[in-house]
Amino acid sequence: MDAFTIIYTLLGGLGIFLFGMKFMSDGLQAVAGDVIRKMINSLTQNRVMAAGVGLIVTCIIQSSSVTTVMAVGFVNAGLMSLNQAIGVILGANVGTTITGWIISLKIGHYALLLVGLGFIPGLFSKSEKWQHLGKSLLGVGLLFLGLDFMSSAFLHLRENIAFMDSIAYFAGENYGAYVASVLMGCLLTMIVQSSTAMLGITMALATSGVIPYHTAISMMLGENIGTTITAVLAGMGANINARRAAWTHAFIKIFGVSVVLLILPYFFAAVDFMIPMDPKDMSDNGTFPHVAQHIALAHTLFNLGSALILLPFVNMLTDLVTRMFPEKHEKEVPHLLVLGDPSNMLPAASMAQAESELKKMKDIIERMYKLNREFWMKDEYDTKMLAKIIDYERITDNIHKEITVFLCYVMEKPMSHHQSEQIQAMIKITDELESVADYIERLANYRERFKSQEKLSGESRTEFFQFLDEVWNFFELVGEGFENGENLDMSRIEAKSHELQLWADSMREKHLDRISKGSYLPVTALTYSDMVVALRKIRAHSFLMAGAIENFHAKHE
Repeated sequence: MDAFTIIYTLLGGLGIFLFGMKFMSDGLQAVAGDVIRKMINSLTQNRVMAAGVGLIVTCIIQSSSVTTVMAVGFVNAGLMSLNQAIGVILGANVGTTITGWIISLKIGHYALLLVGLGFIPGLFSKSEKWQHLGKSLLGVGLLFLGLDFMSSAFLHLRENIAFMDSIAYFAGENYGAYVASVLMGCLLTMIVQSSTAMLGITMALATSGVIPYHTAISMMLGENIGTTITAVLAGMGANINARRAAWTHAFIKIFGVSVVLLILPYFFAAVDFMIPMDPKDMSDNGTFPHVAQHIALAHTLFNLGSALILLPFVNMLTDLVTRMFPEKHEKEVPHLLVLGDPSNMLPAASMAQAESELKKMKDIIERMYKLNREFWMKDEYDTKMLAKIIDYERITDNIHKEITVFLCYVMEKPMSHHQSEQIQAMIKITDELESVADYIERLANYRERFKSQEKLSGESRTEFFQFLDEVWNFFELVGEGFENGENLDMSRIEAKSHELQLWADSMREKHLDRISKGSYLPVTALTYSDMVVALRKIRAHSFLMAGAIENFHAKHE
């Protein structure tokens, strides 16, 4: 095989390998999108739980870089603490090792079979879930097909004496060669920005005999440092906590590699002891069939060991990185649009982020309502309370705009039909929440009409506050379904909505009757009618929000 053939076979194999990885990852993300979103939302301050979430999410999406960038983005948005982010990063480092084990499997001969089996659901199945599972299987097949092409190219590259002489220094069994291999692995991964791709290349090089076993493991250690460049780049321009999270990822890897380098001969021996097959055994076709499993185990031991050592010291690590990156004097405000275009985030992670912001928006509206009720209850007109209510409404307007723009960006990314429907439901929810806030503000402004001659007292006042509380109880009933992630009892919601509608009509009629009897001034009729209409609108938007929440929680068929 000539040099040109080796180059295009290598590049073509790498392209098929990366395409397969993307297919596998996209398929798994689409199938497990709801699981990822719910796991992210369940994060607590428990460092072990955070690590577990990072591990499982990375196993699903097959990319620790994406998980780490997601964590950095969540810290920047104020939705995740630095402690939580470090836990997620440690878990992601362990989760990414599953990719090495998948690559090390000796099923290259069945690559075309996997491609064929993965293609069948796309042709014959109407179920979106089965289509995405088929896509994942197709991706696995392409992954091994690309790996086979790369291995065959490297096998012929071994016969090129000039090339082998040029990398001879890296093959040495001394610390100079080990450090050089670590630096080479780090540099190449920074360029490619995919440790998975570099790990696959490293395994293919070692399996074909181009580089020896100890060089491959040293390169693997460097690749673990090089992969941190993605998070560091994501942290640029973000707030101080996000930068801390990104650099913590780098420090964890550098610390781990430094420790392993000190005991590298013993590390080799430990890997060899745990896998009895000799990595230096050569098969009849000139390849080294057992070396890939040794590299996969070394990758797992390195990341698992780093996580187990550092997990108990997360608080100390947080303090250390906080001192290294001190707060600036100016106050930083968390933003939802972490990186502008959320192209580096999974749709499921972006949805979890937007869902958290929606819950914050609902909390602000609840505070707005309580303040509005207190404002109406007071005998004197309080301008400060009105100003605070108006300020709350301005905040909800900004959140509404940010969430809508953010989710529109997310919808530009490839995703399942179910995820697309969920995002549309979230946009509808934020629209309805913003409308509720508008009418609460409008209701507060009506209070100004009672400053002088108009008075609201007696039965009309009592009925108004009863209706105000009932409408708000209806809003809370709807909101609980969103907060708890439970399906709403729509028949109950519809019945309550209709009851409130009839109540509003009755209130206006009763008030007009009292005016006709001289109990109230005629000028109060318009104001009272406007107040009841505002509450009816809150009821209507709450009902519409219930439908959107029901669509959001609809099961993925």
